[in-house]
Amino acid sequence: MNVAIYTLRSVAYAIIDPSLVIVLIILGIIFYNQNRKTTVMQKMIIGERLHSPLELTLSQLVIGILAGTMGSLIFSYLGIMFPENSGIEFLFLVSILLMLFKPRFFCFAYSGSILAAISLIVSYVYKSQGMAAPLNIDIVSLFTLIGILHIIEGILVMIDGDKGAIPIFTTRGNKIIGGFAFKRYWALPVAIFIMYADSLSAGLISVNTPDWWPILKNTNTMDLIKNAVLAMIPFYGVLGYSSITFTKNKSMKALYSGIGILIFGVLLTAVAQLGRIGIIGEAIVIVFSPLAHELMLYIQKNFEEKGNPKFISDDEGIMVLEVAPQSPAYKAGIKSGDKLVEINGMEIFSEASVYEVLKENLNQVIFKIKDYKGNFKELSLSRKGSERIGLVLVPRNLPKENQVVKFDNNKFQDMIEKFKNEKKE
Repeated sequence: MNVAIYTLRSVAYAIIDPSLVIVLIILGIIFYNQNRKTTVMQKMIIGERLHSPLELTLSQLVIGILAGTMGSLIFSYLGIMFPENSGIEFLFLVSILLMLFKPRFFCFAYSGSILAAISLIVSYVYKSQGMAAPLNIDIVSLFTLIGILHIIEGILVMIDGDKGAIPIFTTRGNKIIGGFAFKRYWALPVAIFIMYADSLSAGLISVNTPDWWPILKNTNTMDLIKNAVLAMIPFYGVLGYSSITFTKNKSMKALYSGIGILIFGVLLTAVAQLGRIGIIGEAIVIVFSPLAHELMLYIQKNFEEKGNPKFISDDEGIMVLEVAPQSPAYKAGIKSGDKLVEINGMEIFSEASVYEVLKENLNQVIFKIKDYKGNFKELSLSRKGSERIGLVLVPRNLPKENQVVKFDNNKFQDMIEKFKNEKKE
């Protein structure tokens, strides 16, 4: 069977096989619950949801399936494969254990290094005693796999990472600044080659590979292929993105983060090939993966800390952080990043003054705004009755009481409860 057809068939099997569909359903439920919390937060802050939980969940699953298909085809043609006793399945178990310790360590860059280091130690001990190692993972294939997954993750972040972003506030230099918090996950059906001994290959459909295959040739792997049967095993993996920004809008933050992740993936894929030169090369790859990932996160954090706040009100006007879709403000043409300078010809001194004028003028008001390009223009905003205008404004001054909610990525549930309590009061 052709490599591409066999790969697509294996991915399709992950979508329709009852046992694997259960995994997809469970992931979908987890995603839906997370998205429901996100939309609750959006409604409390903005006045309405930007997307429905179902819409956010379906996009995660559909885009994840497309990304998983693309990734599986890349894995197949590159020739990423593992023996049946390689222990590749422990990669996901180690990731889960690391996530319980600290959520951001869920990334395969960390679990892959731990698994590879254990495999090297176990292989050395068993070989020194003349025994076959029970855990002997191909480090080149492992980190090539992880590198490509990061390339795919980078692409996903760039095209879908800004969905479900939540407006947040913090303080810097006695000023309130606005920003956005991101938390997005994708479920990927992935199929990879497993090498089975002839005695274990009963019931498996072998794949016929072309003479030029694989693209990434490994002497040890090629020797194993001669005495093994190749079969594709599908499974589900989860890629996630979590970040905050106070210096960029939603789409630009997703773009910059995605590019950073993609660059890391390309570098890791390239460095993984050093494992071919022996144990020294393998050790370099094992150390490079977590350190380079930490460096990528540090660089992004450093840019964020040193960057100028984008959403901050000043003496010129009040900054618009977010605009609800299909709201009167949205229909008037007001956008995130615009600065409200005047309302009905009067200077705006605070966000409270905006709402006061809106109460007195129920039907229509005229805003003078300054857009992100520095251009001034007047926009007419009309609404019906007590309809919400759909604006999230950044306060100019700190309130007398500390009512600013600082975002903690590890306390998402606490934020929801706090907003619920404030709403009840």
